[in-house]
Amino acid sequence: MRQLSAFVLRHKIWVILFWTVTAVFGGWAASIVPDRLANDYSFPDEPAFKANTAIQELYGNGGATEPLVAVIHLPAGQRGGSPAVKEGMERASAALFQQARVRLLPRPDDGGLPYALALLPEERWGEPIEYAPIVAEALRASLPAGSEVAMTGIKELEDQVEGVTTDSVVIETLIAGAGALIVLLWVFGSALAVLPLVVATVSIMVSFLLTLGLTEITDVNATIQYLIALIGLGVAVDYSLLLVNRWREERRTEGMSAEEAIHRAMESAGRAVVFSGLTVAGGLGTLIVLPVPFIRSIGLGSMLIPLVSTLVTLSLVPVLLASIGKVLEWPRRGRGVPSGAVWRRWAGFVVRRPLISLLVGLAVLSPLLVAATTMRLGDPVSTALQSEGSAGTALTELERGGVPRGVLTPIEVLAPSGVAPETVAQRLAAVEGVHAAVAPDSPAWRQRGTAMVSVLPAAETSTPAGQDTVERVTAFARNFPGVQIGGRGALTIDSASALYRDFPYMLAAILVFTFIVLSRAFRSVILAGQAIILGMISIAASYGILALVWQEGHGSGLLWGVEATGAIALWVPLVVFAFLFGLSMDYEVFLLARMREEYDATGSTRTAVLTGLGQVGRLVTSAALILFLAFVLLSTIPVVDLKIAATGLGAGILLDATVLRAILVPALVALTGAATWWLPRWMATALRVRETVPPVKEDARVDG
Repeated sequence: MRQLSAFVLRHKIWVILFWTVTAVFGGWAASIVPDRLANDYSFPDEPAFKANTAIQELYGNGGATEPLVAVIHLPAGQRGGSPAVKEGMERASAALFQQARVRLLPRPDDGGLPYALALLPEERWGEPIEYAPIVAEALRASLPAGSEVAMTGIKELEDQVEGVTTDSVVIETLIAGAGALIVLLWVFGSALAVLPLVVATVSIMVSFLLTLGLTEITDVNATIQYLIALIGLGVAVDYSLLLVNRWREERRTEGMSAEEAIHRAMESAGRAVVFSGLTVAGGLGTLIVLPVPFIRSIGLGSMLIPLVSTLVTLSLVPVLLASIGKVLEWPRRGRGVPSGAVWRRWAGFVVRRPLISLLVGLAVLSPLLVAATTMRLGDPVSTALQSEGSAGTALTELERGGVPRGVLTPIEVLAPSGVAPETVAQRLAAVEGVHAAVAPDSPAWRQRGTAMVSVLPAAETSTPAGQDTVERVTAFARNFPGVQIGGRGALTIDSASALYRDFPYMLAAILVFTFIVLSRAFRSVILAGQAIILGMISIAASYGILALVWQEGHGSGLLWGVEATGAIALWVPLVVFAFLFGLSMDYEVFLLARMREEYDATGSTRTAVLTGLGQVGRLVTSAALILFLAFVLLSTIPVVDLKIAATGLGAGILLDATVLRAILVPALVALTGAATWWLPRWMATALRVRETVPPVKEDARVDG
């Protein structure tokens, strides 16, 4: 690291010029990238995806698209089963298919409130089409005079809950930056607070520039723009905060020159930044092993965030410190860094009572760990999306009229030539959990020798009961050769399998990679093992918060105005896992690297814990607060799934920086004592680091 800092200090003008020009081009790229990103969430190798694709190609509608549900109020004297209503439904069906490729499923004779399902074309490019007015107008024109039509459906409910999604990433980032500045002013008490924000700005712009390059090679999911802007802000500030803080600390050493303070900071904090950046990037990189294109693109794009932040921090921060560091110390020039007395006293308390501290920390996390076992994966149920808008009112009227909510999520059955659709419908109608199964004989339902059968479940397919119905329908349909099962519910089941069947390999890869990196960073297999175990506990606890807050609704309504979702979106736990595992290692590396440094200097585990937590505790808390603020801003984006992901990440960061780093880490180090620093000779040789031989009288120091 000294060679690197010496190199950049010899070429200060070139380093500043390079990052300035790159950041300018990055700003240009940031304005272009959103238009280049994909909203594709496909699972091309799964049976349900293939079925839905075939349905869209043959009929131009349906498949995995959520249908509109038209709730019909007939004038006095008219009934759902009357000839006039049936004929009107048929006319509307023919007109909608011919004009807008909408496949209409009239349901006037269910014994309840008349309604119709409008299965829509898939929207891929161009401006989205508002189909609700088109469907409503076609029905009003065809039904008896005086008929009223109200529209509902999953998408209609989502739109009224979430509103229209806008490109608010710039505004969110500016707000997060302002919050970060406040925290940094509290940490530094000087104009140095601006420096980490400069580094973060450069890092974000460069990440956007590289993302633009990625879009030329492969599709990149639209979620990445929010992750780069908000998480990039937090990570870049974390890294530069660590390095700047250590530089200030080194400057307090009497006789230390300004340049030597930079070299010393790079040798210690800079090394921690390298290992932290590699660990975060490695955690995110494991998403690439999953056989799902959009998850791979999120993993690939997200890896840029820590890698770019690391490069910018290690090259630009030393140059800025050497150039304007002393000037930015105003108004606290020369006063140095607070000693961290509060954190040191807390560390002393934990070291004196390590077992009690460990048990208290685990007791705090235990309810969350239990809640994590209840987490269900899938789409949100309609009750989570229902508001006081027109779509919510229409859904309530439909349910009061005797129609189950399962009709919002039909199961699409594609029958090939040679299979009688009427027979398929008759058999599937008898399957447990099926409300109705119909096979209309109109041209909109019969194309190129195939036929469509619509199975309406009693329970939404996003619920456990609805998924059981999909499984039973799929199993029963195997009795008919060539029949394919599509629809949103079938795709959800197949998608969960695609995402999580290879999860053990992903988990094994990240654990092995992290163990090797941390063993080398800390020169200890015990510290590396503890870090991994605590990281897993942190992630499990954040899953518990997701289950309690969103799935069960304990706080989602109060904080975001969204009721219990009943399930967590399939991709959210994977992304939360990858980001949290990496980000939690940030603080682990910051803290344990400092403990390792103090142990090497003193040979005392007690001193290592006291000094390590005393010096880094405030830093970790501040860094976590900045990153937490970024996630709070991410949760304000009007997309429920992003709100859920932001909640998991934000809660995980808070737990990690408080319960885990302030209680569990020092308690475990104190309990393991001399063994904490053990690294086998063969492993030290393989990792090319020196072997650690603990002092014989280490335990006396810890207990004393």
